[in-house]
Amino acid sequence: MGFSADSRRHVTDDPAAVDDSECTVLHIDMDAFFAFVELRRRPELRGRPMMVAGTSGRSVVLSATYQARAAGVRSGMPIGRAKALCPSMVVIAPDHEAYYQVSRQVMAIFADVTPLVEPVSVDEAFLDVAGAGRTGGRPGTIAVALRERIRDELQLTATVGAASTKYIAKLASGLAKPDGLLIVPPADVIDLLHPLSVRALWGVGPAVEKTLLGLGLTTVGDVARTDRAWLIRRIGAAAGSKLHDLAWGRDERAVTPESTELSIGAETTFAVDSADTVFLRRELLGLADRTARRARAAGQQGRTVAIKIRFDDFTTISRSITLEVPTDLSRTIHAAAVELLDRLGPTRRVRLVGVRLEGLTARAEVSEQLSFDDAADGRPGWRAAETTVDRVSARFGAAALRPASLLGGRPERPEKSPRTGQ
Repeated sequence: MGFSADSRRHVTDDPAAVDDSECTVLHIDMDAFFAFVELRRRPELRGRPMMVAGTSGRSVVLSATYQARAAGVRSGMPIGRAKALCPSMVVIAPDHEAYYQVSRQVMAIFADVTPLVEPVSVDEAFLDVAGAGRTGGRPGTIAVALRERIRDELQLTATVGAASTKYIAKLASGLAKPDGLLIVPPADVIDLLHPLSVRALWGVGPAVEKTLLGLGLTTVGDVARTDRAWLIRRIGAAAGSKLHDLAWGRDERAVTPESTELSIGAETTFAVDSADTVFLRRELLGLADRTARRARAAGQQGRTVAIKIRFDDFTTISRSITLEVPTDLSRTIHAAAVELLDRLGPTRRVRLVGVRLEGLTARAEVSEQLSFDDAADGRPGWRAAETTVDRVSARFGAAALRPASLLGGRPERPEKSPRTGQ
């Protein structure tokens, strides 16, 4: 794979043709996230220049569509300047709660692949997929599948950079935007990195750039070829060491998951809308199982179980129930989810269902030896069974052991949806 010094757009056209064996760090960045979330709610604005910004004259652009960006509009730009560049642009007031909710859906998709997810902001995260190969395939395959799932389930696009370090993965995603994928094997790092401007180095803003340019260093390669001790004397020990390491693509930082979460859950979008209660209960079982496994992996229990239902007209509702004691067991979560579903009564066709465990606390160890069939939560019999499944899944993949009702083929799917014709 070759890279040119003046190219601002790199895309891996054929991930299978790239040696991605060491590219287990993914940086996933949602494209124009706030703007695209708004376009989902206002499809009539697709193809038009639009920005998300406050109404105050001192507000700045939070996000803009690529039609607006083509006119020079950028995030962080004062809205007066943005309107001057693109007078026909539509301005939408931000809805941060909506963005947060969609962000949770995005992060849940990431967590389906690996527990090693490090959110950077509401619209980007690092993933370590080194342990996901058995179920997800090669890193490039995982990256492609994630982008497709985000597009299919959320009607959004994401750009992915894959490399052996966080720095190069983030650099790759920036170069591949929008809606691209760039895989950078270790052997290709120097060819990609050295021709770039010093601004490509992590942490180099206008002030540091001015200093480096004053030293005659205009490209990353210039920094790399500079004597390390000389650079340290000129710009300081911390900055000099960091920039010299980055200039050679060296970055020892690991992907670090968030230590605390507000909730843990999973959701799925059906290929065909369904009003079949038996089918919906079965899907809730699979989601409860995934949610419980994630909770146990994080050492968390939750007191509140919530379900999310999206109908075929895209209206979405949430319902929740608070348990007497916190749980991390799939059978308890599933029972609560089914109770919530049953409370809805006869339902319209459903497009998406989700299960979440909320009100998280650190799991308390249970010392009493209760019966396997004890109705009290926290029972070591059920816990022993489910944690055994966790250990098998960790070694052989999530599909190695599953609840019996999830084995084999799916029940007969509902008749063709009048909305999709599928």
